[in-house]
Amino acid sequence: MDKRYEVYCLMDPHFYDAPSHHRTRGLFRRARHPLPASWARVELGEWLVCHPVEAVLPAQGWKIHVSACPDNAEPILDAVWDYCVPRRIPFKFLPGPDTLFLANTKYAHRGSSGKFVTVYPRDEAQCERVLTELGTVLDGRPGPYILSDLRWGDGPLYVRYGAFADRYCVSAEGAVEQAVEDPSGRLVPDVRGPTFQVPPWVRLPAFLEPHLAASRRTTVADLPYRIDNALHFSNAGGLYTAVDTRTRERVVLKEARPHAGLTPDGADAVTRLERERYALERLRGLPSVPALRDHFALGDHQFLVEEFIEGSALHTQFVERYPLAASDPGPADFAAYTSWALDIVRQVEDAVAAVHARGVVIGDVHTDNILVRPDGRVVLIDFEGASDVKQARPQVLAAPGFLAPPHTTGFDIDRYALACLRLAMFMPLTGLIDLDSGKAGHLAREAADLFPVPRRFLDEAVRTLTGDGGIAAGAHDGPRLDPDRPGWLRARTSIADAVLAAATPERHDRLFPGDIEQFTAPGGGLALAHGAAGVLYALDVTGAGRHPDHEEWLIRHTLDPAPGSRLGLYDGLHGITYVLEHLGHHEEAVKLLDMCLAEGWEALPSDLRGGLSGVGLNLLHFAAVTGDTACRDAAFRAADLVADRLGPADAVPEISGGAHPRAGLMFGASGPALLFLRLYEHGGDPAHLDLAATALRQDLRRCLVRDDGSMEVNEGWRTMPYLADGSVGIGMVLDDYLAHRADDRFAAAADAIHKAARAAFYIEPGLFDGLAGMILHLSRPHPPGTAAARDPVIADHVRRLARHACLLDGRLAFPGEQLMRLSMDLATGGAGVLLALGSAFHSRPVGLPFLTPGPHAQDHSVPMPARERERR
Repeated sequence: MDKRYEVYCLMDPHFYDAPSHHRTRGLFRRARHPLPASWARVELGEWLVCHPVEAVLPAQGWKIHVSACPDNAEPILDAVWDYCVPRRIPFKFLPGPDTLFLANTKYAHRGSSGKFVTVYPRDEAQCERVLTELGTVLDGRPGPYILSDLRWGDGPLYVRYGAFADRYCVSAEGAVEQAVEDPSGRLVPDVRGPTFQVPPWVRLPAFLEPHLAASRRTTVADLPYRIDNALHFSNAGGLYTAVDTRTRERVVLKEARPHAGLTPDGADAVTRLERERYALERLRGLPSVPALRDHFALGDHQFLVEEFIEGSALHTQFVERYPLAASDPGPADFAAYTSWALDIVRQVEDAVAAVHARGVVIGDVHTDNILVRPDGRVVLIDFEGASDVKQARPQVLAAPGFLAPPHTTGFDIDRYALACLRLAMFMPLTGLIDLDSGKAGHLAREAADLFPVPRRFLDEAVRTLTGDGGIAAGAHDGPRLDPDRPGWLRARTSIADAVLAAATPERHDRLFPGDIEQFTAPGGGLALAHGAAGVLYALDVTGAGRHPDHEEWLIRHTLDPAPGSRLGLYDGLHGITYVLEHLGHHEEAVKLLDMCLAEGWEALPSDLRGGLSGVGLNLLHFAAVTGDTACRDAAFRAADLVADRLGPADAVPEISGGAHPRAGLMFGASGPALLFLRLYEHGGDPAHLDLAATALRQDLRRCLVRDDGSMEVNEGWRTMPYLADGSVGIGMVLDDYLAHRADDRFAAAADAIHKAARAAFYIEPGLFDGLAGMILHLSRPHPPGTAAARDPVIADHVRRLARHACLLDGRLAFPGEQLMRLSMDLATGGAGVLLALGSAFHSRPVGLPFLTPGPHAQDHSVPMPARERERR
């Protein structure tokens, strides 16, 4: 589970949203306080930047961060303001309690968590002076430790060398990151990790050396525990396996950082660790609860020592056993799984009852907090959300799909989670209940139709979740998607209406709600994958209409791109140029393309999503549309760069690294293969077809064939079938390659990948990483509008989309990545589902750019017309 998503769920009950757009607790006084006339105030994301109008700062250097707790942030900000303004030192700060809280939550980014104010000294001498003088003022005031920085003394001041100016570069992993300049003048990533680091060419100033030495005095060397492995990190601390050197017993160490890892009740990690210690002491002797061995402090951090439980998480066992994930499960598989699942649920319910008998509310029961021993016995872990039932405290921690309704208290919190567990063991989509309360009965009915589970077992769960009469009366059929033309027309209208109703043209960061990637980089809310461009493209190609006002919004916000906007096909400006041209906005598309060509695009990575493969495809497309030889030359330059990095078929190319490098359409070698295929179709040079084959072999080398005969991408710890970074994306390019050249190995791989797209269950509905991508892949070989009639698996997939479908004001909407909020974007949400359904039912070909179905469809070939584009 990607814990980044939890912060983006706090703002809106239906959609992921950025914290900076919602302030429920107002602003700090200084956020409203006037600055002197010679100062400027600028909003930058969630920050307020204050600087003298004449200030000229270096592009990079030593900067100072100030941390704060919720109860002392106001006076700390006052002190920094009163120090910096008279001395004309630029600074920025988080403007209110909400943004400060979100910067310090349990799953906030560990490399940046804790930062409340940033001060920008003009040089090292001023940096030392500010630290010394402001440090005297703030000494002893508590604040969360900023892990990426070096602490100054015993107060809330920290220092780090990094970027002042907004300059960006592409990292080795292909991400666009804020940059600093090395001595050669090359921009390299400004690394902000969970430990203090100095760039190799920077010398630590002498005034910081004593503080670095002090930071290294606290070590684990004197502990009676030998740490073997880190199991998990969060902003609250770490979880480690260790050995007690006195007894040789294996134990678990649970770490808590003071003032960090906040939960909505204001508790920090240390407070919650104390709650866990209290609960474990009270539950001592229960066989289904780990034994508490010890507790100690190391520096400012607190630790619990608990019994090590041999076993694996229930979630892991569920994934391994769940029959719907197999390609062809039979009645015996469903019966065996049901018997196991009912026994597990019975054990968990008995274990929770034993905890309740001692007056303790667990508060965070879910499948990752339940361990299954090798002999099948269950153990409940993680009691940091526990409380005495007499306190009637509301829930403060919960996993998606197990979150009790607001105002639920006491044992009812755990009872709600147990009801979710009953459903999740058979239909693991209980997170959707938060988005549409009718999903509880709908999922229970689906489970009852598929598994030989007692109806009473599910009825009791639904009654707990909804308060109604369960599923026996048959009132919970839920949304339907019928795999025929009338069903398609109904679904198209409903999904498109939901997408359009969710539009927010008054905002500047995004038009349609989608994935959190809209907010993690400048311009993310405009792009093809997660932004307005992708939604408008999907609406148009599926026949759901043109929307001039929204197109104007996209044009207006694109022609003045934010600093750091990405350039790629799916994550940036090239994809927007493609959509603008597709929608007939030729002049604006060309103007934006000229901007793209003026950027340093040759340094991009090789992938399709944000790199040279996508850029090259778009340039080749514009060369065909406009006749511009500069576009054609740039396209071939991009292809040459990709080819130079590719290497032989058995190489690990530049695209990704590590023991299990990324594969697939968006991030792997299949993106370059697609570029080489289209170049071959453009000019007929067999060398391009050879390069496509080489790239495809590299991706196939990262795949494995499962026991059921399906082929998936091997990520080392799991296998993936999906369109973006799984085998189905590879399969789409394989199919196009095989239209030009026979290859027995490729044909066998394509067949195995088709099998991976025919499973009976996928956890998410989206196009890039879910069921919609399977529909798109399986529909491509069929003539437009005939796929579901020709292939019963496609028809079944369409019906199965109803499992994920939620009703938003009576319209069909779909959850995005992690299933925690609805999404309307192309990659993860309603627009992508619409595109996939269109590929199966629409009367005209529907597909992704440069992957439109058919061996010679319009996006496949890009002949160069005679006419030349007039350069502006």
